[in-house]
Amino acid sequence: MRALIQKVSRADVAVGGASLGRIGQGLLVLLGVADDDTEEDLSYLLRKIIRMRIFEDADDKMNLSLEDVGGSLLVVSQFTLFANTKKGNRPSFTEAGKPDFSKMMYEQFIERCRAAGIHTECGEFGAHMEVSLVNDGPVTIWIDSKNR
Repeated sequence: MRALIQKVSRADVAVGGASLGRIGQGLLVLLGVADDDTEEDLSYLLRKIIRMRIFEDADDKMNLSLEDVGGSLLVVSQFTLFANTKKGNRPSFTEAGKPDFSKMMYEQFIERCRAAGIHTECGEFGAHMEVSLVNDGPVTIWIDSKNR
């Protein structure tokens, strides 16, 4: 699994002009799934994301986690995180997971975030979405569960 996380002061995801999810302070998580991803990959990514210390403490140092600040998550499916751009100018997405498996893992990830007590909003798997955000910092971090 791959995630691109962005620390935000607010973020929103919409389909056809209708807002599906909106958060204030927290993390926008663009989540990609591969066919060889496992429960272990999901658990690793979840732990990393909710415990990553990228929020400022009283001394203005990145020392607090999403849990520490009571932040929210906005999770958006993003198969293009598996783009292969080695040949030509048109990316290949053959490394991305098949839709049924990816949707199941995406939904499981969201359920696990909520079960961990994190307020979690989400987009619509497979839909053309419009994502807007105010990146706070800016802080943008790439996490790949296969690169531990």
